[in-house]
Amino acid sequence: MLYLLDANVLIDANRDYYPLDRVPEFWDWLVDCGTTQHVKIPLEMYEEVLAGKEDDLTRWLKDNREALLLDEDVNETLVARVTDSGYARDRTLRLQFTRNRTIETIARSVSTWVTTTASKPPAYRRIAPSTRP
Repeated sequence: MLYLLDANVLIDANRDYYPLDRVPEFWDWLVDCGTTQHVKIPLEMYEEVLAGKEDDLTRWLKDNREALLLDEDVNETLVARVTDSGYARDRTLRLQFTRNRTIETIARSVSTWVTTTASKPPAYRRIAPSTRP
């Protein structure tokens, strides 16, 4: 199974739980998981982290891009399907999610057989219809 990481997983882990300079084993483990195709970071999330201030986390992410970055294009058909199936039917939510590229991340999740995102409050979370055969 492939797990996709949200930007906040990395940001919160570094800030609150496993600072890079204090728990390097955690960060080495993430790189190993990326190398073995168990954990990846969608482009949208990668760019979100890099958009922050230059720090240990952004340097680490740049150094480990090859191991961690999900190398696939967004399927526009799945983006439309995720939007139309109810994840962002509300116009305000659709604008918010489009602005921060959440819908693209969910579409990537659907295409890689991950069927839910846990980074949003339950009121905004919806299990995307499975694309499994």
